[in-house]
Formats: sequence, C-alpha cells, structure tokens
Amino acid sequence: MAYVRTVKTSSGATAVQIVWSSRRGSRSIEHLGSAHDEAALAALKAAAAQRLAAGQTELDLGVGGPSGSAPLPITSSQAAHLWDALCRAYEMLGFDAAARGDPVFRQLVLARIIEPTSKADSLRVIEETGMAAASYPTLNRRLPHFAKRAFRQALSSACATHAALGPASLVLYDVTTLYFETDTADGFREPGFSKERRLEPQITVGLLADAAGFPLAVEAFEGNKAETATMLPVINAFKAAYQLQDVTVVADAAMVSQANQTAIEAAGLKFILGTRLTHVPQVIAEWRDKHPGQEIPDGQVFTQPWPATSAEKARGIPDRVIYYQYRHDRARRILRGIDEQVAKAEKAVAGTAPVKRNRFIKLSGATKTVNRELEAKARALAGIKGYTPTSSIKARSSSSTPTTSCGASRRASACPNTTYRPARSITTNANPSRRTSRSCSPPWRSATGSNAKPV
Repeated sequence: MAYVRTVKTSSGATAVQIVWSSRRGSRSIEHLGSAHDEAALAALKAAAAQRLAAGQTELDLGVGGPSGSAPLPITSSQAAHLWDALCRAYEMLGFDAAARGDPVFRQLVLARIIEPTSKADSLRVIEETGMAAASYPTLNRRLPHFAKRAFRQALSSACATHAALGPASLVLYDVTTLYFETDTADGFREPGFSKERRLEPQITVGLLADAAGFPLAVEAFEGNKAETATMLPVINAFKAAYQLQDVTVVADAAMVSQANQTAIEAAGLKFILGTRLTHVPQVIAEWRDKHPGQEIPDGQVFTQPWPATSAEKARGIPDRVIYYQYRHDRARRILRGIDEQVAKAEKAVAGTAPVKRNRFIKLSGATKTVNRELEAKARALAGIKGYTPTSSIKARSSSSTPTTSCGASRRASACPNTTYRPARSITTNANPSRRTSRSCSPPWRSATGSNAKPV
C-alpha cells in the first residue's frame, strides 16, 4: 500500500512524500521535494501521482471530455471489495453479534488486519479505505466498554462457537510478555521475567487457542506475575464462558507448580502433568536389571505408585501414580543432542574451542573436565517421559477378563486403555512370555477410552 502525504517543514515549506507500507507494518518514506507556494505544491503532487501510477495502464471508459480539457478530478475512492470481504468474515466469526453491532469495535478490528498499527493511527487506515472513521474522542470513550470482562467473554464465546468446541476438545495455552518503553512501573506494567531479557516494565499475556491455533481467549496480567499463576484464572474464565463441567489440564511440569496442582484440584479440575526426571525411575532400573543388554520396547509404559508423605497429606496432597513411557524416536533425538553437547565439551576441555554454556563441562577452580557421570545419567534417561495424572482420573472398572497385548489373559479392574498394575509396584510388556507382564496405553493416550475429557 502506498499513499501521498504532505508534511510541514521547520522552514515553513510543505514537503511531499510517498509512504510505502507493507503488510507486516514496516514503512519506507520517499521524499519528493518541498514547495513554498501552491503552484509548486500542485506540481509535486502531480509528480507523486505519476510515481504511484508508474507502469499502470488506464482503462478507457469511452468518456471523452472537451478538447484541451483537464482530466476529471477524483473526488473519492473506496477499497470496497477488501472492506466487504473483511466485514463478511467478521460477521461469520460472530463478532458483530457479540459486539452488538458496535461500529467502532469493528473498525478497530478490521483496521488492525489491514495494517497493524496504533489505535490512533487505525483511524487513518479506515479513512484510506474510503470509509468514514470514528473520531478519536469517540474511540477513547468506547475503550473502557471494550475492556469489560463481559464484553471479552462474549467475544470468546463467539470464537468457541466458531471453533465448534465439544466435550473432548483440546485447547492449548501459552504466555508471552509485552514490554513498554518507559522507566516507570504502575502496578500493572511491572518489571519481571522477560523472555526477551529486557528490563523495562512489561505485562504478561496468556492466550488460549484450539488445536488448529484459532484463538479462543486472551488475558493480560501484571508483568511480575509468574507464568504458573496465570493459567488457573484463564481456565476458570474459560469454564465460566462456555459452562464446562469436566476439564482436564494437560501441561508440562514447568507450567504447574505444586501450589497450582492443589489449587487446580480444589477448583474441581483434573490435570495430567509432565514429570521432571532427575534420576532413572526405580521401576525402569528394576526392568533393566532383569533384562540386561536389552533395549526397552518402543511405547513401553511403566506404572509406579507414589504415596504421599504424612507432611504432604497434611497439606492436602493425595497419593499419586506416575506413568513412564519410552519412545525410540524420542531417545534417538535426545542421544543425538547429547553427542553434540559432549563433543563440544571435549573440544572446550582440550582448549580447541571457547568455553561456552555446556552442562557437560565440570569446572573445579581452573580445571575443566567432561562430566562423565552427568553424561551417563542423561543417556540413561533418554527416551523416557513421565506423566502424573490427578488422583481424580481413575481407570474404569471392568468385570470382564481383558486380554493383554502380549496374549496373557488375566482379570484386572482396569480399563483397556490403562496400564494394569499388580499388588507390587510395576508391570511391563517387555517379555510376552512372562506371565506378570501386561501392556495397555496410558489413560491420556485415547480420549474415547477414559473418563477424562481433555479440553
């Protein structure tokens, strides 16, 4: 998009410029010259029009003016097709109904699609499309209404309706930070952990999207608020907006603290969390002791009860069960990364490469060595991923006699999508000939074979 603008200079002249803007919001300005009178200004504007129309042919409409007459002036223009298409998409998403036909909100939304810019400059974008833009005071008066929770929830509900969310839909949540070029914090814009490593005041923004990336809800938090403290308010608002009863949170361990786990259960939510692994789990160590030299089968699931201590029970933390899964492809990728990091560590220790951040370099004073103990532990954990479901996610009882994937038939009060666990600690499907082994998928592997309904 390009347009001609005039700017007053410090000398009192009028500069004529062509502004070239891209879809990403970047601009380049071409200065044509400065005029000190109306005749010079008209000449510069004509030159700018020729510059914009360079390489473009004119459509002969067969309307000829009198001989020697000047071309007919253009009184107005409209990007009607673009505006009509955006308005149609806006209505299909349900935003027009959610905003109750508010024209100012529609102009703000569509202007940001045409050219991402500030709220004040959005009015200029609307005018360039040929539409009558709202005044800046009107825009400022409407902003408090747009910031109300009821208005945002109506938009979020429209997004959920368009995304056709069901009782077993998957939604994704992530956060980011937006910084402000100011040195003064105000209680909302506060310095905090910045992914861009900036020191300016910032805010934390949480986005909820469906599996295809379609946005469902957005919330803003104080800049010094931890990521783990933002998830529960967004989920509760999501439940209230869509009147959901059964919600299961699936998250990495870094996103949910122990306090969050307790708060999630207290709010009536379920969760499935990735588990931090600092050492080889006991159940896997026992399997390797019983099967020396054998590689763990791809997709193998280990189940280990994790009773709560008396102190944890006093804090309301119940007994848990941890599921460990091994994947060949995951192990291959992790081992390749370990090989690369160890090779860099060896070069740094030998002095042939600079010492950079590397977890396999062990520093003891001025002595550098390769941490072989850490390397061995990392290789032993390669391919293993742990999952901890909330205590409310339980296997369904079954009165039938299920048949294991390895052919062993045995009674168990477990659904076909859970791992059978005997009275001791672990069960595996490593050796089909062993009568103590059984294998099924963990409860989060299939939405149809479990009472848990991921949202």
